[in-house]
Amino acid sequence: MKNLLPRILLFFLCALASPREASTAEAPKPNILFLFADDWGWGDLSCHGHPYVKTPNLDRLAAEGTDFQRFTVASGVCSPSRTAVMTGQFPARYSIDGHFAWVPQNEKRGMPDWLDPKAPTLPRMLQSAGYRTAHYGKWHLSNDMIPDSPTPDAYGYDEYGAFNCSGEQMPVHEDADHAIAFIEDSVKQAKPFFINVWLHEPHTPFHTVPKYEWRFRDMESREDQIYASVLSHADDRIGQMLDTLDRLEIAENTLVIFSSDNGPARGSGKEALELQYDTATGAGWGIAASKGVTGGRRGYKASLFEGGIGVPFIARWPGKIAAGKMDDVSLISAVDLVPTFCELAGAELPDKYTPDGISVVEVLEGKPMPSREKPLFWKIEAPWPAKGKPDHWVAWAVVHDRWKLAANRDLSHTELYDIAADVGESADVKAAHTEVAEDLLTKLKEWQATLPVQPTGEVFSELRQETR
Repeated sequence: MKNLLPRILLFFLCALASPREASTAEAPKPNILFLFADDWGWGDLSCHGHPYVKTPNLDRLAAEGTDFQRFTVASGVCSPSRTAVMTGQFPARYSIDGHFAWVPQNEKRGMPDWLDPKAPTLPRMLQSAGYRTAHYGKWHLSNDMIPDSPTPDAYGYDEYGAFNCSGEQMPVHEDADHAIAFIEDSVKQAKPFFINVWLHEPHTPFHTVPKYEWRFRDMESREDQIYASVLSHADDRIGQMLDTLDRLEIAENTLVIFSSDNGPARGSGKEALELQYDTATGAGWGIAASKGVTGGRRGYKASLFEGGIGVPFIARWPGKIAAGKMDDVSLISAVDLVPTFCELAGAELPDKYTPDGISVVEVLEGKPMPSREKPLFWKIEAPWPAKGKPDHWVAWAVVHDRWKLAANRDLSHTELYDIAADVGESADVKAAHTEVAEDLLTKLKEWQATLPVQPTGEVFSELRQETR
């Protein structure tokens, strides 16, 4: 009995301690791999029905995850779209309405020369939660032609390799190699990671490689062969990253998302197939090979119709996100990514910061989309009346619930679409729903009143003085 009492006491102490230990044990933070293509149209996937483009690795991602078919980015062009991903806010709040170009062009359009490094950024928020952060691929939150612009590490990245930024330009096809090395190093350090891989494809110039052209050697159209080959090359690199997650046995704790910054580019159809030179990426084929498709959505790149802002969005997280599911109901926006990733990472949003988006963690996990109290807004430079491209006149847009109001630059012309029932925006229903149109126009004007008159902050190059 004397020896039995200590054992009984030890048993009760263990029983009391176990629940406490279990409750304090935290699940590992999920890794996040965000694959963001450039001008990749909604229809430019074989799993979305493309007639000749082959994307087996993205098809695998869709088969193992959920394909969200109503995702929209915050602009029809590159730099503002990426601003929304980085900040969780509408790019017009930073006076970023178009792509970053030469200093005189930026100044003429009332734009800054780069995104303010002091702006709230996603990688900084995730760093505060213990994440290692990296960026590989296109940048374009400044420009390689502006040598005094901040490099990506000024925005919260532990490591980067990039092009379309100041400094050394990373070769466009090395994105996956760098990302894989960063993943391997993060696993060795037992730290969660967040990686942006901002792919060049299928932006012009098209940098073809013989191996991938050979895959489509039987195509009659040289332009189609070029387009298919660069997408195939990008898909292979995505496959290499997915294989790395499997090899390191971390796929089940890694959220992988594939999307695009805007819809596909299209020329007039009269351009000759010629080589062109880009100061950041080098020589490649020009706009004549831009053969992207939108899956029936109206408009292309630079348009605020759905063909310009409605892009692929595929999310995979085994055991958390349903496999092989298609969601054509949930209206998710690029401004939702910051609050969503921060919730998953356990990262607190900065003081005095309000995202324009909402967390959609539960939507990713298959629950119904909550009602969006705040509308979504867009702003872009667009001609009025439309010149040459009939679907590129929309300068302002607002979406709330199932309704989308499109407006020209001075709001003198508006059209209303029920995008829940008519994703192709084929029927203007303003005459039948005048009250809805008036309400959305009021919301748009109220939002306009909150926007800055001009850029603020340390966002101007010294070259501005030289060009005056």
